[in-house]
Amino acid sequence: MYTRDLKVPRRAFFLFGPRATGKSTWLRAAFPEGLRLDLLPPETALVYAKTPSLLRHEVLAQPRNTWIIVDEIQKVPALLDEVHFLMESHGYKRFALSGSSSRKIKRGAANLLAGRAVMRRLHPLTTHEIGHDVSARQAMTFGMLPMSITAPDDAEREDYLKAYVDAYLREEIKYEGLVRDVGAFGRFLDVAALMAGQRVNAAALARNAGVARDTVRGYLSIFEDTLLGCWLPAYRPRARVKEVAAPKLYWFDSGVLHAAAGGFQQPLPSEWDDVLLEHWIHHEIRAFMDYSGVRGSLCYWRTPTGSEIDFLWWFGSRAVAIEVKASTRHRAEFTKGIESFREGHRLHSSWVVYLGEKTLRVGETTVLPVMEFLRRLHEGDVIE
Repeated sequence: MYTRDLKVPRRAFFLFGPRATGKSTWLRAAFPEGLRLDLLPPETALVYAKTPSLLRHEVLAQPRNTWIIVDEIQKVPALLDEVHFLMESHGYKRFALSGSSSRKIKRGAANLLAGRAVMRRLHPLTTHEIGHDVSARQAMTFGMLPMSITAPDDAEREDYLKAYVDAYLREEIKYEGLVRDVGAFGRFLDVAALMAGQRVNAAALARNAGVARDTVRGYLSIFEDTLLGCWLPAYRPRARVKEVAAPKLYWFDSGVLHAAAGGFQQPLPSEWDDVLLEHWIHHEIRAFMDYSGVRGSLCYWRTPTGSEIDFLWWFGSRAVAIEVKASTRHRAEFTKGIESFREGHRLHSSWVVYLGEKTLRVGETTVLPVMEFLRRLHEGDVIE
């Protein structure tokens, strides 16, 4: 087991994360002696769905300082009422509630225990957690899910990731009854994969997937709530020029994205490497921010004339620009967007991440090989 960078909260918490990121493994390691309830087996979920008060009786038999772990809490959202009652009326404060989807929890308990539990997220593995023991090509193509990292060879990784996408449709979508037409949702995922890292036009997405625009909006909500991806907003505080405002869609793992896009069946366009590298870097930045507790916002910046920065972290007046290029050689145009941004904004630092081997200094921008950038990121040298 890899040591994860996620720290154990001192109070009750929700732990969200996509399937197979290692939530159950982390919970077992963090709370080896807690009272554990795993709702993943359908027969177990059915028992507690019929009699939610069973949890109350089990908890009341434990000392108040016992950690109560409920895995896959979204399977039986009614248990949140029992947790609320135990916290409010009996003084039990140590609950660890994990899930791979927030959709049913949001509908079943919109207040999420009214602030009595903090929110944490577990991401796929990071390069820091595995001691940087992975090649850039493997991380881009096969992602950072634990089973993908520990698989003995690329053939096993490929089979695992194709099965993962199939299992997502079968278990998260069909079994949970989130959509009426699984086939239409599958077509939506195909198109959403090919539009990854781009600004999403709901009308175009609907047209390409062959479904109605309102249906696509619902599908995008499911995509986000089941933690398969998230939105990267545009940077717009006190904008001095007209800037693009539409958010971009990012999948949670480059390997899952590659499988969903059909990259293991057919070759994808040459620019696909840029998409995969951006998704890997996006994952690493998000994980670092969540685990380290660093404040601030992550976004992108673009103008209608085409000047763009892939990732921009900012907090107050402090901003850090990160441009990502799947090239083995640095080219002068890589810093074009950064220099355009500097004309109207202040930057604390700027970075170009690429697949080359040399560290360079171009004006005020540091150009780094991807693995060196990730080392500095997780050491706190990039975002402070």
